[in-house]
Amino acid sequence: MAETKKIPYKIYLDEKEIPQKWYNVRADMKNKPAPLVNPGTGKPMTFEELTPVFCEELVQQELDNDTPYFDIPQEIQEYYKTFRPSPLIRAYNLEKALGTPAHIYCKFEGNNTSGSHKLNSASAQAYYAKKQGLKGVTTETGAGQWGTALSMACAYFGLDCKVFMVKVSYEQKPFRREVMRTYGASVTPSPSMETEIGKKINAEFPGTTGSLGCAISEAVEVAVSNPGYRYVLGSVLNQVLLHQSVIGLEAKTACDKYDIKPDIIIGCAGGGSNLGGLIAPFMGEKLRGEQDYRIIAVEPASCPSFTRGVYAYDFCDTGMICPLAKMYTLGSGFIPSPNHAGGLRFHGMSPVLSQLYHDGYMEAVAVEQTSVFEAAEMFARTEGILPAPESSHAIRAAIDEALKCKETGEEKNILFGLTGTGYFDLKAYEAYNDGRMNDEIPTDEDLQKSIANLPKVDL
Repeated sequence: MAETKKIPYKIYLDEKEIPQKWYNVRADMKNKPAPLVNPGTGKPMTFEELTPVFCEELVQQELDNDTPYFDIPQEIQEYYKTFRPSPLIRAYNLEKALGTPAHIYCKFEGNNTSGSHKLNSASAQAYYAKKQGLKGVTTETGAGQWGTALSMACAYFGLDCKVFMVKVSYEQKPFRREVMRTYGASVTPSPSMETEIGKKINAEFPGTTGSLGCAISEAVEVAVSNPGYRYVLGSVLNQVLLHQSVIGLEAKTACDKYDIKPDIIIGCAGGGSNLGGLIAPFMGEKLRGEQDYRIIAVEPASCPSFTRGVYAYDFCDTGMICPLAKMYTLGSGFIPSPNHAGGLRFHGMSPVLSQLYHDGYMEAVAVEQTSVFEAAEMFARTEGILPAPESSHAIRAAIDEALKCKETGEEKNILFGLTGTGYFDLKAYEAYNDGRMNDEIPTDEDLQKSIANLPKVDL
C-alpha cells in the first residue's frame, strides 16, 4: 500500500480533536451481546437490580445497546486534556530492524502517571460516582494499572478508593502498590481475610496467589456492605468499552489525517478494555459494511479464554456473587499460573467482544510469555519505549504479521495498541533476562475442571 503523505514519527492531534462523544459499537451490532443475568432468578438483570452495585448513570450506559454516541461530560473532557490526546507512532526503527515492507503503527496510551489506557474509564467512573453523591468506590486490580488509574481519578474528583489487588501482583509489584497509596487509595492483597468471600476462598484454596475473579468478589462485597460506596470495574463491561472508545476514535482521526487505512488491527486481550476501545470505530465501519479490516485479539497462552474457552454464561467472579455474563470463559474458578508475569489474567472476555468473535468479525491468537518478552525487548531497543507486558502481546503479533509481509513482499499497514509502559514490571523483565521465565500453559484437564462448573442458564 503506497503512502500518499510523509508520515511523521509521531502523529499528534490538536486538543480540539480529543473526542467529545464516546462511540457505542453495540448500536451497529446486528447480534447484540447477551444480557447480564441474575444468578438467583435466571432472568436478565434490571436497572433496579444493578444500581445497588454500580452507579446509576453507568448502569444506563451498560444496558443501552442502541444509542450510538454518548456525550462526554465537560468535567471529564477537562480531565482528559491533562493526558490526551495520545500519539499515534510510526515504528520506523522496528520496521527497519525486521526488514519488512509493512508499515507498523502503534497508538500509545502510556503517557500518564498510571502508565496505561485505564485512566480513560477510571476518570469517567469516578466522575459519575461523585455526581451521584457517593463517598467512595471499591475495585479490583490485577497487574495494577487499573487500580493506579482509579486512585488517580478518585484523588482528582475527591472520592475514597478501596483496591483489592491480586496477591501475586501485590507481592511482585510493590511500587505499583505504592503509587496507588500515594494517590490516597487503600490496597489489600486478595484473597484477604477482611471479607467473608476472602476467608472462604483462602479456606478452600490454601496458599492461593489469587485471581481477578477473587478480587472482584471481595470488592463487590465491600461495596454492597458499606453505605455510600459502589463497585467499579476496569474491563469486561459494556460501559468500560464505551469509555475506551476514545482510543480508537483518536487513532482513526490520526489515520485519516494522513490517508492511512489499517489492513490489520491488533490488540492485547484480557478482559477486553483496550482491544474494545482501539477497534471500536473501525469495527463500526466493518459492521456497517463501509470498510473491511482484519482484527486480531492477542491473549496469553496461560489464560486463553478466546482460543480455548467456551462461549457460555459464567460468573464474573470466583465468589459467584456477581451477575452472570455470556462470554468466552475458562470458568470462574480458573486461576492462572503465578509464573504468568503480565496482566490479562481474567478468566473471561468482554460480552461485546465475545459476540463479535463468535460472529466471525475478529480472530484470536494465544502467545507464550517468553516470546512476548522477546518482542518487548526488541521493541524497547528499537523504539525506545519500555512496553507493559500486556501491550507486548500485541507487539508479538504485530512483529509476526510484519515478518509474514517480509516473506510475501506485501506492504500492509499494521496498527496495534500500545496500552502502556512497563516501568513497574521490571521484576518480570528481570526474570526474562535471567532466564528464569518459562511458559506454563494449562492442560486440557486443567481447563476442564473449571469449565465443568459453569452455571446452567436457559434464556
